[in-house]
Amino acid sequence: MTELWALGAWDLSELVRGREVSCRQVIEAHLRRIDGVNHRVNAITVTLGEESLDAADAADRALARGDEVGPLCGVPMTIKENIDVAGSATTMGIVALREAMAAADAPPVAELRAAGAIPIGRTNMPEFGMRWHTDNALRGATVNPWSAEHTPGGSSGGEAAAVATGMSPLGIGNDGAGSLRWPAQCCGVSALKPSLGRVAQAGERAAGPTPFAFQLLGVQGPIARHVRDLRLAFGHMCGRPGGDPWYAPVPLYGPPLPAPVRVCVVTDPDGAETDPEVAGALRRAAGALADAGYLVEEGRAPALARASEIYTQIMSSYGRVHREQPPVEAVASPGFVHFWQAYEPIWTRAAGEQAFDPMMERASIARLWSAWMSRTPLVLAPIRTRPAFRVGSDLDPRWLADWPDTMRLAVVVNLLGLPAVAVPVGPAGDLPHAVQIIGPRFREDLCLDAAAVVEAAIGALTPIDPR
Repeated sequence: MTELWALGAWDLSELVRGREVSCRQVIEAHLRRIDGVNHRVNAITVTLGEESLDAADAADRALARGDEVGPLCGVPMTIKENIDVAGSATTMGIVALREAMAAADAPPVAELRAAGAIPIGRTNMPEFGMRWHTDNALRGATVNPWSAEHTPGGSSGGEAAAVATGMSPLGIGNDGAGSLRWPAQCCGVSALKPSLGRVAQAGERAAGPTPFAFQLLGVQGPIARHVRDLRLAFGHMCGRPGGDPWYAPVPLYGPPLPAPVRVCVVTDPDGAETDPEVAGALRRAAGALADAGYLVEEGRAPALARASEIYTQIMSSYGRVHREQPPVEAVASPGFVHFWQAYEPIWTRAAGEQAFDPMMERASIARLWSAWMSRTPLVLAPIRTRPAFRVGSDLDPRWLADWPDTMRLAVVVNLLGLPAVAVPVGPAGDLPHAVQIIGPRFREDLCLDAAAVVEAAIGALTPIDPR
């Protein structure tokens, strides 16, 4: 029999609701897995052992009484340390916030808990969520379970590594610049970056208010090993507004599209070189979609370079909580300080020519994409045009010089508030690879459908034991 920790959220929910296993058995299996492997990857920062077992026992009593239970009853979940979980610290990877206890769950955590999911742990992230490698002074570095020499990604790197190693079947992270999709690529798992407004963000968090740039560009979303688990979790993350002014109660499924559904494969992000292994991953995914009846064509995305610049301008101008920020040395680790000293001049150049009104330009770019996607509703693209990098590379300004170019196809999704699913497409050498499928706003269903086709053709890559 397959170990319980190796099963996905969907399979676990079926076993629990069918009374084949108890909620306590499921939680205990995952806590044992955490005890067995977390010391090798440092993905889970806080284990909610007693609380999760108490919740499992309560769920088992409800099942025994014949009470109606949620569709995620007994399914463990882990939550990134910048998302509020009642009674747990929202640290954002910062030493000064280690006691920033949340009084209430963030809206998507509350929704999943109401559907029966049980929080079992918090996961690691880089300081401020502002680095593409997961390390901080509070928790230390997370290790990529495929290769300790390579990054697990960031900023949801702890979530991706926890899910990849079977410590959790379902992780909740967020994505403001590829922060769900890039770790999914590095660790070989699936992730959904929802549309802006689809999943509510808390108006006021334990760690402080949310700056405008993160309200506009960042969203909460699930990480899992299987696309159907993303769909299951996503369907139970969208139900309450939580004081979020961007929240939109839109149906989960849109109208069917006439067949064949067009897919544009974008391999050239306005001149940024695509690594041959990443290009090979795109070809494998494109072949799977074509074999399933999608009409797959190569093309170029409109205004991609300018979209990246406008993204950078908005994040630079409106990504701070305070007008006067404390010196980075006062709040961050030497590693983050080194990273930011190397990257800040590159980030500044990446803003390009200053827009008179960045939001006005954003609207113009959105109209271009809307017209393009009305003809070709799905876009198959790299997440980053290079594979997971070796640990320490992002401290070298020469290596970092083209980072904004390699991430254009990730950040344009954030700028325009579009949905995208990251789906693994097999290993190459020692590392996994993944692609993203981008859809029109509020058409997560189309992205998930296509990602499920790719997964069915290629297969899941995880769970794995740390290597």
